[in-house]
Order: sequence, then structure tokens, then C-alpha cells
Amino acid sequence: MDKIFLNDLKIDTIIGIYDWERHTQQTLTFDLEMDWDIRQAAETDDISNTLDYGAIAQKIVNFVKASDYQLIETLAEDLAQMLLNEFSIPKLKLTLSKPVALHGQNTARIVIERSK
Repeated sequence: MDKIFLNDLKIDTIIGIYDWERHTQQTLTFDLEMDWDIRQAAETDDISNTLDYGAIAQKIVNFVKASDYQLIETLAEDLAQMLLNEFSIPKLKLTLSKPVALHGQNTARIVIERSK
């Protein structure tokens, strides 16, 4: 199976369990790896035969900005299911990163893989 990647998509949103996180936007970073057979798109040079990563990026931005999650795990799971359903992606790998201040500047990151 071929892969289409969408990397380093940064979105500001409210997320977290602490009071200060519920009042301050944080920048989340998304990386996606999506299975897709690109042969028909390559043959036709027609975007309707492939995954429109511009449309996917916009859908992610709208979904995340409208969300009100506490945990990045819940956001990742719901986002993955929405993308699988709306874009008929057979399988995807989603990486979600969130800045955290534990001992200096750190990043919390989760990776999930889901399929239809």
C-alpha cells in the first residue's frame, strides 16, 4: 500500500486538565501517515482520485479548533475515527504532540494506528 504523509500541522486550541490549560491556547502538532493506492491518481493526474491532503488538513483544523478535550488521547482517537470515516482512508497513523512544562520545555507525544 502506498502512503500519503501530512506532517507538522500546527493548530492552536484549548486542551488539558489543569485550570490554566482551560484558559490558554496551546499549539498541538499533528503528523499523519495514511494508506492510499495512488496509482489511479498518478495515471489520471486528477485530485479526485487521491486523498486531498488540503481538504484533510482543513477538516483537522476545524475539528480541533471546535473541540473541548482534556486529554490528547481522546482527541487523537476521535480525530482518527472521523478521518477514517469521512475520507474512506483504509488505515492511518496519527502522531499528536503537545508542549508540556515538566522540567523545562518538553513535549508529550502519542502515536495511534487505526484502520477501518
